[in-house]
Amino acid sequence: MDLRQLAVVVAVAEEGGFTAAAHRLRTVQSTVSTVVRALERDLGTPLFHRTTHRVVLTPAGEAFVPAARAALEAAERARAAVSPVGGLVRVGVRPGLFADLHRVLATLRQTHPGLVVEVRQVGAGSVRDAVTGSTVDVALTVADGCVAPVAVDGPALDLVTTPLPADELVLATAPGGSRSAPADLSELSLVDFPPGWAIREAVDHAHPRRRVTLEVDDLAVAAGLVRAGLAACLLPASVAARFPDLTVRRFAQPPPWQLAVVHPACLSPGLAAVLAQLG
Repeated sequence: MDLRQLAVVVAVAEEGGFTAAAHRLRTVQSTVSTVVRALERDLGTPLFHRTTHRVVLTPAGEAFVPAARAALEAAERARAAVSPVGGLVRVGVRPGLFADLHRVLATLRQTHPGLVVEVRQVGAGSVRDAVTGSTVDVALTVADGCVAPVAVDGPALDLVTTPLPADELVLATAPGGSRSAPADLSELSLVDFPPGWAIREAVDHAHPRRRVTLEVDDLAVAAGLVRAGLAACLLPASVAARFPDLTVRRFAQPPPWQLAVVHPACLSPGLAAVLAQLG
């Protein structure tokens, strides 16, 4: 039994499914399933009841998960004790960009209690200016074309663009129905997000001729409209996984959703800790 196995089991329990846990851990569903099965064999008892759409903890799982969570927290405290990180890191985020930011912040608070993280919104055209101008220390954005590391503005202000794990855009629809998305979306009613949102920018590029009938500035509101059958919505697969009751329909040629972090080439300990959690 190792910490990675514990983390996978806790993720499955908290997310309510193997696919959602895989998105959270930035891996694939088959890896999550393999890790859980190996641990169940080691323990000699199942931790989850598997159903078609959701997994539920067994009595053994109910007893195991709190202990696993405590072990992970103890390991993080031990790591922080030998390498304390403090200071302030200001994170800039494009609107509607990162559905798991709350998890990143919660983990950082737990792992590095002396580190203060502030979050601010940055506009699409001001990501690099925000970092070079010291408005923020690091910025989350959508990768633009090539996401290989790029240095700009001379040695004192070198910036690096680091890609995060790749994702794809999917079509979220009301529960039930096909798992395949049509190539032509012109006949569908769609809910979309305001101009300036990173998701809107990516969808505009992938499907410029779609018909937008509803526009909202909240992911949960968009999911509610989809759930009610009023419209479909193009979302990153990692975001759609937050709403497991919706039907996720994948494209034959999936539009990419690639996030990146823009940060100085020279990292402070606090900034390095933030980047480690983001990646």
